[in-house]
Amino acid sequence: MPHNFTNQKRLRGGMGAMTMKNQQRIVTAVFLAVPLILLFMFTYFPFFKMIQFSFYDMKYIGKRTWVGLQNYKDIFSRDDCFDALKLSLYYMVGSVVQLSLALLFAALLTEKTKGSKFFRGALYFPCLIGGIAVGFIFKFFFTHGFILDTLLSFVGFDIDSLPYWLKDTKINNWMLVATSVWRYMGQNMVLFIGAMASVDTTQYEAAEIDGANRWQKFFYITLPSIKTIVILNLILAISGSLSAFEMPYVVTGGGFGTSTYFVLMNTLAHKNQKVGLACAMAVFLLTLILIVTGIQKYVEYRMSDDYSKKHQSKRGAKI
Repeated sequence: MPHNFTNQKRLRGGMGAMTMKNQQRIVTAVFLAVPLILLFMFTYFPFFKMIQFSFYDMKYIGKRTWVGLQNYKDIFSRDDCFDALKLSLYYMVGSVVQLSLALLFAALLTEKTKGSKFFRGALYFPCLIGGIAVGFIFKFFFTHGFILDTLLSFVGFDIDSLPYWLKDTKINNWMLVATSVWRYMGQNMVLFIGAMASVDTTQYEAAEIDGANRWQKFFYITLPSIKTIVILNLILAISGSLSAFEMPYVVTGGGFGTSTYFVLMNTLAHKNQKVGLACAMAVFLLTLILIVTGIQKYVEYRMSDDYSKKHQSKRGAKI
C-alpha cells in the first residue's frame, strides 16, 4: 500500500511538472506571437510588397503594368538618379570628418579635466533635437542676409559680397554636410567615450613607464582597443551618407542641386507618382548598403587578430 501511494505521488508530481512546462510554453508563445505578428505586418510584409512593386509601372491608385527590370535599368539611365547618388560622396567625406572630430573630442573628454561633463553634454545636445527642427534652424542660419551673414559682417565682411550659401551649387552641399556633421558628431563621440572607458588602465600606466606620450598612447593603445566601435561608427556613417534625407529636404527642398537619393525617391513616389521606380530605387539602395557593410566587415576581419593568427598558423603548417 505505501508503495502504491508513493508511485501515485510521483505520477502526480510528474504530471504537475508537465503542466507547468506546457503553461510556460503557452505563455511564451502568446507573448511572442503579438510582436512577431506586428513585425511581419509592418516590416516584412511591406518590404516584400515593395520588392514586388519594383517590377511594375504603377501609381498609388490605378492600373499596374508589369515592366520587369525596366525600373532598375532606369536607375542607371536617368541623370537625376545618377546625380543623386554622386551627392552621397559629399556626405561620405563629411562622415570621415565627423568620425575624426568625434574621436578627437572623445580622447580629450576622457581625460580628467574641468568642465568635461559640460562639454560632453553640449556636444551631444544636437542629437537630442529633431531632424526637422535642426533643418529649420539652419535654413534660417544660412539664408542670405540672416544669422551667418550678420555674424560675418561683425568681423569685417560685406554682406553683399557674401555668397548665397544655399543657392550656390559650389558650396550649398558642403553647407548641408556641415549641418549633418554638427548634428551627429555627438552620437559618435558618446560611443567612443564609452569604448575608451573600458580600456584597461594598466596599459596606459605601463606605456607611461616606457616614456610614451599622449599621441603614442592613443595610436598604439586606445585606437586598437576600440577598433570594433570605430568600424561600427563607420558603417553607420556610410549608411547614413547613402540615405541622407532630413537636411536637404527641409533646408533646400532638394533644390539647387541638393537633391539626395532619398529626396529624389520621395519626389518620384509622392509628387510624380512613379511608385514602381521609387520602390526599385529603395531596393537598390538597400543592396548597396548591404554591399558596403559587407566590404567593411570583411576589412575588419582582415584587420582582426583572429585572421592574423589563422594566417600565421597556415604559414607555419606550409613550412
